[in-house]
Amino acid sequence: MRKKVQISSLQSVKTIAAVALISLLSITNGQAQETRGQAVVSSVTVTATVTKINQKTREVTIKTEDGREHSFIASEDVKNLPQVKKGDVITANYSEALAYQIREHGKASGVETTQSATAAEPGSKPAGTVAQQTTVTVTVTAIDPKVPSVTFRGPKGNTKTIKVKDPEKLKGVKIGDMVDITYTEAIAIRVDEAPRK
Repeated sequence: MRKKVQISSLQSVKTIAAVALISLLSITNGQAQETRGQAVVSSVTVTATVTKINQKTREVTIKTEDGREHSFIASEDVKNLPQVKKGDVITANYSEALAYQIREHGKASGVETTQSATAAEPGSKPAGTVAQQTTVTVTVTAIDPKVPSVTFRGPKGNTKTIKVKDPEKLKGVKIGDMVDITYTEAIAIRVDEAPRK
């Protein structure tokens, strides 16, 4: 089964903030109370073999370890495509990290996003990384331990109330506390020569 794949753009800041805050309040780790912050990291690595490549159209067909084939058009950003040959192995590593830190005082920083990218030297096999990090600061405006729930105000003045999965997370949190939520997303891709037989 051959399938064309399309890479979507990075998530919007609004979605990241909502997902991050929900994750923040539903993470089950007893240490969060003492540290008043926490990080969660996940990553996945996928390898595939180039089964076909057309340098004129820039269409590349790969086969993943489960035997499925996928085709895609390499963009002009892939400067070293002429070095890719049938049988080469592509390795992609996708990582996500979510970290939060509760602050009692300080200035709200709003939303800050930074991006970075690297690429292989001209003439070598294609390789590169792309990363984006977004930090959103929200302020706790209400806490209801009976529900339990917490209400926060975002950088644009919008408010949101969400239920807290683990009431222990509310211990030590006060109205006026600021929560810095940092979401990092990165992908690293490299192409290695076909293994010699």
